[in-house]
Amino acid sequence: MAEVKQRVAKLRDLINYHNYRYYVLDSPEISDAEYDEFMRELKQLEEAHHELITPDSPTQRVGAAPVEAFGVVEHPQPLLSLANAFSDEELEAWYRRASNLLGSRKTDFVCELKIDGLAVALTYVNGLLEIGATRGDGLRGENITQNLRTVKSIPLSVPKEAPPRFEVRGEVYLPKVGFKKLNEERAKEGLPLFANPRNAAAGSVRQLDSRITAQRPLDIFVYGLGWAEGKAVPETHWEIMQYLKSLGFKINPNIALCRTIAEVKDYYEKWVENQEKLPYEVDGVVVKINSIPFQVELGFVGREPRWAIAYKFPAIQGTTRLLDIGINVGRTGSLNPYAILEPVQVGGVTIKHAALHNEEDIHRKDIRIGDWVVIQRAGEVIPEIVEPIVSRRTSKEKIFRMPRRCPVCKAEVIKPEGEAMHRCTNAACPAQALERIKHFVSRGAMDIEGVGEKMSQALFDAGLIKDVGDLYYLTRDKLLSLERMADKSVANILNSIERSKDRPLPRVIFALGIINIGEQTAELLAEHFASLDELAQAPREKLLEIPSIGPKIADSLVAFFRQEQNKNIIDKLRQAGVKLEAEKVETKELPLAGLEFVITGRLETFPRQEAEARVKALGGKAGSDVTRKTNYLVVGEDPGSKLARAQALGIKQLSETELLELLKQAERKP
Repeated sequence: MAEVKQRVAKLRDLINYHNYRYYVLDSPEISDAEYDEFMRELKQLEEAHHELITPDSPTQRVGAAPVEAFGVVEHPQPLLSLANAFSDEELEAWYRRASNLLGSRKTDFVCELKIDGLAVALTYVNGLLEIGATRGDGLRGENITQNLRTVKSIPLSVPKEAPPRFEVRGEVYLPKVGFKKLNEERAKEGLPLFANPRNAAAGSVRQLDSRITAQRPLDIFVYGLGWAEGKAVPETHWEIMQYLKSLGFKINPNIALCRTIAEVKDYYEKWVENQEKLPYEVDGVVVKINSIPFQVELGFVGREPRWAIAYKFPAIQGTTRLLDIGINVGRTGSLNPYAILEPVQVGGVTIKHAALHNEEDIHRKDIRIGDWVVIQRAGEVIPEIVEPIVSRRTSKEKIFRMPRRCPVCKAEVIKPEGEAMHRCTNAACPAQALERIKHFVSRGAMDIEGVGEKMSQALFDAGLIKDVGDLYYLTRDKLLSLERMADKSVANILNSIERSKDRPLPRVIFALGIINIGEQTAELLAEHFASLDELAQAPREKLLEIPSIGPKIADSLVAFFRQEQNKNIIDKLRQAGVKLEAEKVETKELPLAGLEFVITGRLETFPRQEAEARVKALGGKAGSDVTRKTNYLVVGEDPGSKLARAQALGIKQLSETELLELLKQAERKP
């Protein structure tokens, strides 16, 4: 796990550095493929180890922060990124998820080529181009209006039939011929060459001197309407695109309306075969659900719309030898096999390791140690082995078997029924215990100041703690036995440990590090169970009765609380005085009981957390997403996509002033 954390930190540093080189300096040092590889690897590692996700991780951003020199533009509606599909199966999985939410209602699709350029937002007011901005971080972009005015295919004015205020979104790109010519000219002048057409386009529109931008043959394809005010617009994406074309915007001529998912696949296959014939670079197909009301209803998950997906073109593949299969032990005890490869260059990147999901997957693919194998760079964060090359076998290859003993602590390894993963049975396994401790003391969990990663490591290495329960039995003398520990530091740590005993129940549940239990799920569980003991004794059937709790989470909870080692840790916490009960609040008699409030946008009078706390104190629920169960949407400054979803569902909206008045009235009630 220590190696995983080091790799995550290294990847974040690399990605942040290359983001700066690419977005700010317009001078990348690696290819797009290499950058994508770093990002994909980081995403997979964070998905496998949720405790490593931090708000400042590059995976939590849409792009790079805007350059202040241009001036900053706040996007009224966020420019979000798309989820990716790399196979028909992943495309179909996306379609099934959307279909399940839409029920029996049928939908068609619009397919567009995914242009390899720079995303921009163009705002028109009273018929004139007023603002042109980059995506930036999705919420705030750079004001590059003057430069975009030089792109001849961008209309500076639109017909009077256009809405009074609206925003279109598009991709500025540099055609292949223009890119080649530009690099030839730069080579003659002794200037650094652009790495690819997208980088050239980005560098061109982000020149501080717009005269330089004007000299470059930039073009644009508009791919959607961000928002519009003052006039009704069509209610399907296909009709909107034709509408924008009638207003003078350049639409990609290869856009297609597909009635079924089979037609979507046909469109994709056509352009897999013909992409090289295009005069511009593309890296996939964007598939969108056609109905705008359906798009609004489907909404977003995280920073990705549920109603669209990017179906990327086939991955880059290569062949090499599988030298061995190694094992990593995760925080939850899972044994994770990985391939150790003979180093090979694939698409400009040296590949030494590849993902192997579990023993069953290895046997299903019939992958053996010593095999020549086909590896695939795109489509997986860490490269994966696609298949062995059976024809090159020599009979010396070895069939892989998962070890019966943990490679870290030598404890028995089991494979729970119904699970694909093998697990170490020792909850005190060093590979698990230290990472569990680091998670337990972290800010989002028990928030024990002074006991960060380094101190956790020192306490663990010194044998002063073996699990999270031991933290509460540390003494002054034990802490002073560590190197470089002074009285003041020891006192601060002991005080912080003591304060953590009063953390609310949701924080305790989350801090225990139960598989699949994040902060929001911990909050949900604390709403339904009065204490940790009550949760620990809850049968699977009762857990499944809770909305949003599925079999995976229920099984994780049952498995965690039935293990003796975990029961012992909870006993330590109880005896130490850690609060394991929920705060008793009789919500049934409170004024806002049974009402759910969701807040979108920025509040001016008080912070969102304070508003949500006041709602909860009066018996109400503070939701994180708009659903049919939402009673009120509180709309602040610069509201996000939740507003459109609330309008589509007919949910009542409150201004900040109206919310304050409602809270004051509720607080005055006896």
